[in-house]
Amino acid sequence: MNGGRLYFEDRVDAGRRLAAELGHLRGDDPIVLGLPRGGVPVAAEVAQALGAPLDLILVRKLGVPWQPELAMGAIGEGGVEVLNDAIVSGLDISASQLDAVRRSEQSELQRRAEAYRGGRPMLDLAGRVVVVVDDGIATGATAGAACSVARAHGARRIVLAAPVASRQASRDLLAYADEVVCLDTPEHFGAIGVFYRDFSPTSDRQVKSILEEYRSSPSADPVTLHLGDLTLPGLLEVPSGSRSLVVFAHGSGSSMHSPRNRRVAEYLNHLGHATLLFDLLTPEESADRHNVFDIPLLAERLADVTRGLGRRSDLAKSRVGFFGASTGAAAALDAAAALDGRVEAVVSRGGRPDLARRLESVDAPVLLIVGSEDREVMTLNRQAATRLGGPHELEIISGATPLFEEEGALDEVARLAGDWFTRHLA
Repeated sequence: MNGGRLYFEDRVDAGRRLAAELGHLRGDDPIVLGLPRGGVPVAAEVAQALGAPLDLILVRKLGVPWQPELAMGAIGEGGVEVLNDAIVSGLDISASQLDAVRRSEQSELQRRAEAYRGGRPMLDLAGRVVVVVDDGIATGATAGAACSVARAHGARRIVLAAPVASRQASRDLLAYADEVVCLDTPEHFGAIGVFYRDFSPTSDRQVKSILEEYRSSPSADPVTLHLGDLTLPGLLEVPSGSRSLVVFAHGSGSSMHSPRNRRVAEYLNHLGHATLLFDLLTPEESADRHNVFDIPLLAERLADVTRGLGRRSDLAKSRVGFFGASTGAAAALDAAAALDGRVEAVVSRGGRPDLARRLESVDAPVLLIVGSEDREVMTLNRQAATRLGGPHELEIISGATPLFEEEGALDEVARLAGDWFTRHLA
């Protein structure tokens, strides 16, 4: 238990909620830096919301030889070194002792840089506003070192951001950062993981995948979608000569900036399909987990947006498909039923079609894509498939887990979705 403090579903959810508190930085052209490994998925959501470049900040603490948990300094990429002279001199640490620790940590720093970036240099921070992001801060030693390294690289202003931090650390870190943003700062902290329902370790492969997906995300034109008094932002890409439109419905813990869905959208754009990615909820609504699972609300908004797109001259004659992920898949299926034939194809990626209320009324061809290692969701998809009223297929991607992070898994999702939409919307 965490004493009744704020809970996060996972790092993606934490990142989205943290991003809502950083909106004041949008006009500052910031760079977002994630602390590997757990801070990177949080940072990716922040970068997406701010429309900012994403990179890592790699630091290694230089621990006192006979008391490694006590930092006498830190090193970062580009030969940056920050030393605590008071500790070095006060403990009479010799040059040879310091050099031995430095060599050991430099080796690990280079290994991580190669593993995550593949030799690509870090972004130039000179004169920039830099947002350093971690998934939680206990003592603040690593976060403080990261801020010092960013400052040494020429950052003009540093904002340190984390979903949760100990109250003492959040105060102490103002000595290193110009601004500290945390959603929760309990006096009695404990472990970071108690503030997350899912605090699974982030692997080196996941870090690399997040960076690669973020860099390869397609560009699209921002649009504003009007639903009565409510406005929702979106990203619309219309290839020349396109006669089909795929509308994406994002699920729990995701957004229109999801690198996975944007990667699929880019593939569909190459095939000639227009794509719209938008958020079904406002940032304030997303903070309430009940809204994320309010399928009737999500379906209604998806249907209303689709009707509105039909009034645009450039999309009025487009044949429409839906691509849904997680709870967004349930919303896509219910919206397809409500639109009574307007939607001609639906694809679900790792979705929850079992949460849809009108499966029997869906006439559009439906493709359900699930990873073989996502066993519970695979069972739910099989059960939901028996209730679908129209033609449908279930594709199982061997070895894939819920987020399709394995090598080639997301490419297979894109290929299957592209074949499905081309077949039914061509």
